[in-house]
Amino acid sequence: MRPRRGSPRGALKYKRSRSRSIEASGLLAFAMVCVLLLAASLASACAIGAYGSEIPETLSLTAYTGREAPAVHSSGQLPVHLPPTRLAPTASTAAAPPAALRGIPATTSQVVLVTAPNASSTTAMIEAWQRARNGWRPILGPVPAHIGADGIGRASESSSRTPAGLFSLTQTFGRAANPGTRQPWFHATTNDWWVSDVRSPAYNTHQRCAPGKCPFNEKAGEDLGRAGAVYDYAVVIDYNRRPVHPGAGSAFFLHVTNGRPTAGCVATDRAVVIAILRWLDPRRHPVISLGVR
Repeated sequence: MRPRRGSPRGALKYKRSRSRSIEASGLLAFAMVCVLLLAASLASACAIGAYGSEIPETLSLTAYTGREAPAVHSSGQLPVHLPPTRLAPTASTAAAPPAALRGIPATTSQVVLVTAPNASSTTAMIEAWQRARNGWRPILGPVPAHIGADGIGRASESSSRTPAGLFSLTQTFGRAANPGTRQPWFHATTNDWWVSDVRSPAYNTHQRCAPGKCPFNEKAGEDLGRAGAVYDYAVVIDYNRRPVHPGAGSAFFLHVTNGRPTAGCVATDRAVVIAILRWLDPRRHPVISLGVR
């Protein structure tokens, strides 16, 4: 049968060939776009995965905790004025780190700095600093915190004062799961205690024993598993630990705040504690500096 006029076979073949060529070009372009998007996604994931191993400009709560820092807590907890993204340090903070950093040992390159306005204050500001090749860099803060109900200074077992000084940070714990800290960590249960019995040889140490069967005065100790959400995440402050002096004070931690002054610990927002836990690196010999302006 003859083809219809105006539709020769050669023209039909040309149209079909051209259509297939256009379709192939479109598919190729689409594939290239997909490859580029995948590469960008992988690069982003690698950057986030390596975030904790490099010296960051500032510590991002979103990167470390997976959520933004809350502006205000309805429960009365202190607000956190920290944006969820990295911010380049200002020229003034980068050029003039606090005077408290001048006496930091050369072997230490991570410092949690807690500064109260005066010795009787029950609030303070927390900052995190990291030593880089060109000096100290601000990592986090300043963010608000609660400290001892008796202020900051010389601590003792009979006071609610936060100890002033420079102390190492070598142990962490929590009732919640390990959030990803590189520091030594233990999961706190109702069998985990911090001993405050001044007559016990285990004074100011972590011990494990069932309630009612501990070899120290349990009323003078602290059951970490029953302390509530404040111990969901905590960093032990190595005050009066090596050596231990009975009566000089025990159980000093950086932990989650309940919105009130403490018995001597440093307490701040949950997201901040998690961020600090994930930032701390035992290879950098972290310390905490507690003092007044």
